[in-house]
Amino acid sequence: MNFLPAEFLPALPEIVLAAAICVVLLVDVYLPERLRDITYVLALLGLVLAALAIGEADAGRSVIFSGSYVADELARFLKLIALLAAATAFLYARGYLQANGLFKGEYYLLGLFAVLGIFVMISAASLLTMYLGLEMLSLALYALVAFNRDSPVAAEAAMKYFVLGAIASGCLLYGISIVYGITGTVQFAALAKALETLPADDLTLLAGMALIIVGVAFKFGAVPFHMWLPDVYQGAPLPVTLFVGTVPKLAAFALLLRVLVEGMAPLGDGWQPVLAVLAVVSLALGNIVAIAQSNIKRMLAYSTIAHVGFILLGFATGTRAGMEAALFYTVVYVLMAAGAFGILVLASRDGVEAENIDDLKGLNQRSPWFAAMMLLLMVSMIGVPPLAGFYAKWWILAALLDNGMLGLAIAGVVFSVIGAYYYLRVVKVMYFDPAPAETALAPGWELRLVLSVNALLVLGLGLLPERLISLCAQALG
Repeated sequence: MNFLPAEFLPALPEIVLAAAICVVLLVDVYLPERLRDITYVLALLGLVLAALAIGEADAGRSVIFSGSYVADELARFLKLIALLAAATAFLYARGYLQANGLFKGEYYLLGLFAVLGIFVMISAASLLTMYLGLEMLSLALYALVAFNRDSPVAAEAAMKYFVLGAIASGCLLYGISIVYGITGTVQFAALAKALETLPADDLTLLAGMALIIVGVAFKFGAVPFHMWLPDVYQGAPLPVTLFVGTVPKLAAFALLLRVLVEGMAPLGDGWQPVLAVLAVVSLALGNIVAIAQSNIKRMLAYSTIAHVGFILLGFATGTRAGMEAALFYTVVYVLMAAGAFGILVLASRDGVEAENIDDLKGLNQRSPWFAAMMLLLMVSMIGVPPLAGFYAKWWILAALLDNGMLGLAIAGVVFSVIGAYYYLRVVKVMYFDPAPAETALAPGWELRLVLSVNALLVLGLGLLPERLISLCAQALG
């Protein structure tokens, strides 16, 4: 790695990933359709090389590029999880894309561009760097949602996502400009110092903070900025929904942590109550509206909104324990969501998506093993021990109680109980409803292997959660 200047070495993962994107793009242009697997292999290889580059980076904290980029334990941890989630999405997608005539290089290229944007957001040390990473991620996701050009539903979902995303980005940028106008800096460390000397009740400053929270809440999909999420989940092709519903959540976590916790910590008394309100209304609307859904992609979309509410509860505590619990919850949710959408990919056949809850009828008769895997995932999302979802909720609730937030803890428990209904409905359909006539499931070995590991990992992290908790604590150290 000596060919890089010392200042560039902490950014080696981004450099390697950008180089991999260029290689994949050039190779894919000249590949005939029958050799499209090469693009798939090169995309996975690019993710592996980026992971190796993270391992080559120096330990500790490095701030480079005139204070715009930070490489620390949190960045390395989140980037590794993002690479793992992206690789899982790519593996799940291959069979579906081939069966539906969508096996094109664009899916993998746009996915790699999205991961690069996530990397930039994770390592952002200034508001402008964060915004550049956010736009890189967003543009890739807009195109991914419209990836199936023959689907008017996908085109409509992409347009809604683009319009609402542009409004949220405008709010975020306007909030950044207000904060910069008051403090004279966009770097998080300098911003936190500047805010210590300013009155916390300055209306202009609070307006800038509110606009920034709007942008952050939109990326998370928190109520009332969730309007795009159900339509995008339902309208996008299943592999795109899988990607959008998992990997970007890590970027949203980084966005919230870097901007509010690191950059605007002196205003904590202002943004913590706002996050608490967003959390409760997200828990309420997400869990209640999910009950009425017959489309499982929309159900999982509202489920996502509810899980985002739990993550925001961790941030609302304003404590280190709450942040650690929120990070643990985010990682566990990404694993659970990837597995749930992977089961839907498995159940899709003959060019028809498993889009409705009834499409999982009799899954236990068709494949007892994968019905058991889906059972693990649904029960984990409810929060039943000894699965990882239980400990994710437990540590959020413990952080709330330790901080004297009994009301928020009660709200979390109540809405989790309400949410159990729609998860158990999926279990009921799999185990107690008769299977349709066409019962055969014939997924490839990659899908079977990765899906099994994915679901069993949720069980393993529930039985032995200490290692992941310690990694989360180390990342935030």
